[in-house]
Amino acid sequence: MLLDLLFPRRCVVCSVPGATLCAACASALPRLAAPLCARCGAPTAWPVQRCRECSGRRIAFATARAAVAYEVGVRLLVSAWKERGLRDIGSLAAELIIDAVPPPSGRTVTFVPPDGDRSLRRGHHPPARLAHELGRRWELPVRPLLERTRPLRPQRGLGRVERRRNVRGAFRAPAAVGGAVILVDDVYTTGATVSAAASALRRAGAASVDVVTFARTVRR
Repeated sequence: MLLDLLFPRRCVVCSVPGATLCAACASALPRLAAPLCARCGAPTAWPVQRCRECSGRRIAFATARAAVAYEVGVRLLVSAWKERGLRDIGSLAAELIIDAVPPPSGRTVTFVPPDGDRSLRRGHHPPARLAHELGRRWELPVRPLLERTRPLRPQRGLGRVERRRNVRGAFRAPAAVGGAVILVDDVYTTGATVSAAASALRRAGAASVDVVTFARTVRR
């Protein structure tokens, strides 16, 4: 393509000319594998039903799973996806999820809704793109079931308690929701956003909500 001739693509992690993500950097991404917490998907020393990260918390989703740990190379990849508009990363992220995450039992895929001004500035919404990529591969319908009830402060920089408070009641499902739902987001940090979104889906009638994200923060 002409654009590739004028502006050759480089790997967003190591800057080697060629693909958006070179083969070496792709193979080095920190995949998440068992053992994992059965509820929130955090890596654990052995299989557990609830780990220290989610034990004692009210969580509206049934399970959460991610493909990779949100570490240096993944952070660069997500930043390029969200801030530089490299939309083909959505397809790369979906392929990594397909390789790492067993298909959840939901029959409908939805996503954490866009946040207004920031999504308009970016010109795209990564969770929606990822949801459609996964829906196509899983052969499931993708529906925008959620909307925001108010503008939110950015979650970045907030502590765990502040994050939960920031997103409490921040989502609603304007129509009835039935059956099991797969909720997609780009990054799971504390689980506050996806739990608030899952709570809105449950209030609207969803039987269960399983969360799937490209990356998640891993606490050592």
